[in-house]
Amino acid sequence: MDKVRVGVIGVGHLGQHHARIYNELNDVELVGVVDIIPKVAKKIAKTNKTKAYTNYVDLLGKIDAVSIAVPTKYHYEIAKYFLENKTHSLVEKPITSTVEQAQELVNIAHSNNTILQVGHIERFNAAVMKMKTLVTEPKFIESHRLGSYDPRVKDIGVVLDNMIHDLDIILQLVNSKIKSIEAVGVAVFSEWEDLANARIKFANGCIANITASRIYPEKMRKIRIFQPDAYISLNYINQEMEVYRKKPLKKRRKDGISIAIERRKIRVKKEEPLKLELAHFVDCVKKGIEPMVTGEHARDALELALEITDLVRKGQYVV
Repeated sequence: MDKVRVGVIGVGHLGQHHARIYNELNDVELVGVVDIIPKVAKKIAKTNKTKAYTNYVDLLGKIDAVSIAVPTKYHYEIAKYFLENKTHSLVEKPITSTVEQAQELVNIAHSNNTILQVGHIERFNAAVMKMKTLVTEPKFIESHRLGSYDPRVKDIGVVLDNMIHDLDIILQLVNSKIKSIEAVGVAVFSEWEDLANARIKFANGCIANITASRIYPEKMRKIRIFQPDAYISLNYINQEMEVYRKKPLKKRRKDGISIAIERRKIRVKKEEPLKLELAHFVDCVKKGIEPMVTGEHARDALELALEITDLVRKGQYVV
């Protein structure tokens, strides 16, 4: 196919950027945008020179692929509809509300030979892609994803809203079965946990300590990986990374020390992660190849996030 015909369902805070980027991609025809609020659909459609719809079924037959950027509780219904009708689908994270729903979408996609990609956008952060080439044997991982409260996010807690990004990254880096999980959380502004911490022990010995908060006055997105030969520090926001390694000294110092710590800033070509993500999705559709973030990956991240949420709410949940 010369151009992939694409539609975007849900053009609010995030979906409007899906529409913008698709409109910018040379190998895409943005057929239309859908939003249940007519004036929103019309506004985004006008901005991107496409058609506005208020019902997603109106796109069927007109498109090859779709981006689904609606609230999580609607992901399953809409993605199932398009996958059953053999329309390649990119679903924003978390993939669905339950693991069972996620598995069903995976099964439908496989049965219909249809691409299902999930919007774990940090996988397309240029610094993260570079980091993956440097991580060999992680022993301890520490991540912080902090920010201020957003009243728009009403149906999920900070684990499913924010921490799930880091859970997905860590699952890929460690690539080992989980041995145990400890978690604690606090509800401050909403009925869900607004701050959570999880400590995950993996079968291969690696431990991950993960903190997510939406009650922090400043924005922080960092992950640190410790392995036998290096300490890697990554800033998601700035797409910057530093690596610390032992370096033998040419001459032993008078105090007996024979090594130094070498600090090296890794060069990263900064790019818009969402643009890379959507371009990758379109490329997968054109070539019929498996996406970097599959439905299975998203299902596993969701399962872990739900386990942590359950531990928080049943155990040490504070209201």
